[in-house]
Amino acid sequence: MQIESARKPLVPAGIQVLLRDLVHERTGIYFDADRLDVFLDKLEPLAIERNCFSMLDFYYLLKFEEHGIEDWARVMDALSVQETYFWREMGQIRFLVDSVIPDWFKRNSNPLRIWTAASASGEEPYSIQIALTEAGWDKHPIQIVATDGSPAAIIKAREALYREKSFRCFPPELKEKYFIPAVGGSQLRPEIAKRVNFHRANLLATDQISDFARSPVIFCRNVFIYFSPHAIRQTLAAFASRMPSSGLLFVGASESLLKLTADFELVDTGQAFVYKRI
Repeated sequence: MQIESARKPLVPAGIQVLLRDLVHERTGIYFDADRLDVFLDKLEPLAIERNCFSMLDFYYLLKFEEHGIEDWARVMDALSVQETYFWREMGQIRFLVDSVIPDWFKRNSNPLRIWTAASASGEEPYSIQIALTEAGWDKHPIQIVATDGSPAAIIKAREALYREKSFRCFPPELKEKYFIPAVGGSQLRPEIAKRVNFHRANLLATDQISDFARSPVIFCRNVFIYFSPHAIRQTLAAFASRMPSSGLLFVGASESLLKLTADFELVDTGQAFVYKRI
């Protein structure tokens, strides 16, 4: 314990704010003043790993990107919130399956692409694929792409191995149908897992999300609760500039965009709320 304590980097006055603002600028993730200690606790192990004498040294490493890709990947892993589960906020997915998909294929012969923009450990895009399969849409040209800023989350999502807490809202009969018991949890059947393509993307990096944002359907749920209003506006503007007219954006039930954008209008579907690209 004494050795670890001696290795702890110095924390100069004001460094928490400097680091917070840099991370916010690059990722959109924002920590209020009363959570700066939590923020610093998450980053301190990364500074130790990089042999930084001070958190100011770590700030400069990030700012000037001496090893930018690797260091920022570790930051995203450290700050990423992986709290999700299957069948979360299913009203929106039911509306997608029962209304959006049928309407799309009445009007189009083109494939439909669905983008889940903050997919964490994969339960959301896999829930969408399972729901599509259950409804008989699995033979139609529907592409699901999923992204997250955390490399560790992408690895976990591709592994598709889940512990019991991920199934707390998932019907047992569907778990038995679509998952195989495995060491460490339950393994999603390969025929479902292979239908979702995972990629790493930072929502504030326009070059990384430009193509994904052209999707007619975007799920970006329960990520804006960690963003500042400025970062939300920036992300929504990037979506809106690329989404087709009348494209649909699904956000979390606790996330309101009404005062943050004029590019989307709120629609009550009867099953859930969704934002439509104007």
